[in-house]
Amino acid sequence: MQTILEQLEQKRELARLGGGQKRIDAQHAKGKLTARERIELLLDEGTFEEWDMFVEHRCADFGMQDNKIPGDGVVTGYGMINGRLVFVFSQDFTVFGGALSEAHAEKICKIMDQAIKVGAPVIGLNDSGGARIQEGVASLGGYAEVFQRNVLASGVVPQISMIMGPCAGGAVYSPAMTDFIFMVKDSSYMFVTGPEVVKTVTHEEVTSEELGGAITHTTKSGVADMAFDNDVEALLMLRRLYNYLPLSNREKPPVRPSKDPIERADLSLDTLVPANPNQPYDMKELILKTVDDGDFFELQPDYAKNIVIGFGRMDGHPVGIVANQPLVLAGCLDIRSSIKAARFVRFCDAFNIPIITFVDVPGFMPGTSQEWGGIIRHGAKLLFAYAEATVPKVTVITRKAYGGAYDVMSSKHLRGDVNLAWPNAEIAVMGAKGAVEIIFRQDKGDPEKLAAREAEYKTRFANPFVAGARGFIDDVIQPHETRKRICRSLGMLQNKQLENPWRKHGNMPL
Repeated sequence: MQTILEQLEQKRELARLGGGQKRIDAQHAKGKLTARERIELLLDEGTFEEWDMFVEHRCADFGMQDNKIPGDGVVTGYGMINGRLVFVFSQDFTVFGGALSEAHAEKICKIMDQAIKVGAPVIGLNDSGGARIQEGVASLGGYAEVFQRNVLASGVVPQISMIMGPCAGGAVYSPAMTDFIFMVKDSSYMFVTGPEVVKTVTHEEVTSEELGGAITHTTKSGVADMAFDNDVEALLMLRRLYNYLPLSNREKPPVRPSKDPIERADLSLDTLVPANPNQPYDMKELILKTVDDGDFFELQPDYAKNIVIGFGRMDGHPVGIVANQPLVLAGCLDIRSSIKAARFVRFCDAFNIPIITFVDVPGFMPGTSQEWGGIIRHGAKLLFAYAEATVPKVTVITRKAYGGAYDVMSSKHLRGDVNLAWPNAEIAVMGAKGAVEIIFRQDKGDPEKLAAREAEYKTRFANPFVAGARGFIDDVIQPHETRKRICRSLGMLQNKQLENPWRKHGNMPL
């Protein structure tokens, strides 16, 4: 018995050391934490229960039979974040560069299967050189097994990927199918083909950072949601995000009591929208002054800035917020903003998170680049997402809601539950100037007549009352009472029940 206990402790120590102290020091020298240090920082102290610490690879080629390390390059198990269950895997770059073997993949699949069974989120801390070449197709099969679990878990439990080192080749497709991707600046990157292959095939000279670094993916590609300066900041922000999410699609998001009164009025909102309809303002100011305690967790803040998405709380309950941003492109919807918002709306709908939509949209972005890029198809993604969503939906039109963009932004016609408008809201097919030039084109050479017609059009249509008369707007409210009206609406909608017709799945315009 004593011998077995000694062997047990020896194997545990080998697993904890990973690739050895020298490689751990090299990891630290790069400003990176080790796999186990990351788990310790992410989870509540003393809650981590490790699985498969003694698993070893089964490869006997290229001398691998003499090079086995317990754990095989990934630490897996479960623990708690703020007292709530989570499953986690953390790849260990000190062991074979974190390369994925068949056994390594089996460990990841094991916790993902268990997470689906018990209904708890999965967090992956990725730091891997890719497939373990010595194992050939077995490692590729391992990736495919992980991909299959990503698909099965999608919409069942939240999945979050934290890229904390290299993630290349087929490895990128597992994070790509998760709900959120965070990256660390200067130490993480993602790409399908690396700089050397790019140079060979396309003759482009590019660094790993330029090709697939954190800044690239949070500003240009939109692949990642946020980028952080170091491992510690990234993991602490991940804990913050976790507070907004339910454990699974079978339960509601966690409620956190707030001392911020539901009835709180902010009179500064009455002057937020400028008198000049062409003058921009910051929609984030409205969001911060409306949510509990001014606490808003914005996602993808540096990508498609003409739309704002993120999580907040109203009366302690998590909500998803989608808002046009007049400061950027006048708040127009384009390809990138449509995709960004559509994916977020679908996440909220999958996990029972109510959606609040703040609307100030003059329409879809015109131009050949948008039309040739498929704005019709991509804009329809947002339309599809809102129309399909069955969670509570509250919409507030702050200023412009023109054309098809009015329809798309959670209008009453897409089963919006409560649709409100501020007094200066304009709900019309288009702006007064453009409308008059079309309707009264015969007066094109008479500026005075056109001006009179424009004033007439504004009086008739540049207000929320035409839509209100048809029931498309439930009420016209004072800006300062926005928080109160949203909170009351969400309270009324708490037990909302709505189901879509049975189908295997919809066929959204991908």
